[in-house]
Amino acid sequence: MVLSPSTPALWQRWPLPAVAAWALAWALFTVLRGTAGPVSAALLASLLGTVLALRQGGLWRRAWVAGGFPLSLLASGAGGHLPAWAWLLPLALLLAVYPLRAWRDAPLFPTPPQALDALAAQLTLPPGARVLDAGCGLGDGLQALRSAWPAAHIEGLEWSAPLALLTRWRCPWAQVRRGDMWADGAWRGLALVYLFQRPESMARAWAKACDELPGGWLVSLEFSVPGRAPDLRAELPGGRPVLAWRIPAQPVGCHADIPGE
Repeated sequence: MVLSPSTPALWQRWPLPAVAAWALAWALFTVLRGTAGPVSAALLASLLGTVLALRQGGLWRRAWVAGGFPLSLLASGAGGHLPAWAWLLPLALLLAVYPLRAWRDAPLFPTPPQALDALAAQLTLPPGARVLDAGCGLGDGLQALRSAWPAAHIEGLEWSAPLALLTRWRCPWAQVRRGDMWADGAWRGLALVYLFQRPESMARAWAKACDELPGGWLVSLEFSVPGRAPDLRAELPGGRPVLAWRIPAQPVGCHADIPGE
């Protein structure tokens, strides 16, 4: 089943998101410089640029958006009076918002809107079923889960404390927790776990699902479980797959055919 193609809105077309982020950061810096002081103004403007950068889908685009304001501040000379350590603030902010441990699971890739709707036409969940976005980032996957299964109980798990806080504000209807998606027992009692991780993470995800998600569903955007054909499949525009595996109710044989298991 294929979702109908959609053209990005004009404001979403690169480089307009970067230009908008830089303009907003400069506007905030200009407003706050006279009252909060140049260092605090630069810190808050850099934080705004970092948060807006996380909305971009690629590593280099995120780097451009996050680094645009401090680089333009340096080039303009307006930041000449700032102490040398202030120029490390954007990097420190990025690491605080998205720590290195989270990058080892997956960079912050947003789930497209309505990405799971076509799969939901094939996969019915009972009202109140618990579904989890493991590594929910800024909540795009939570919104896709809500669109696909509006009667489900939507949950999110995110390692980055700042991202978890932002996602609680952005998705107040979801239960968002700060924690380790790989922790023992984190998937127990769920009907469905959604992932948008790395290809290298999928064997580990399947093993965890075998142990903690009997009779439930493991859903992945784009990446497959090695050695396991999906039970259900849908596609986004451009051919990106949404894949779903039904976890055996009995653990016997669940780990079979997975490399390293």
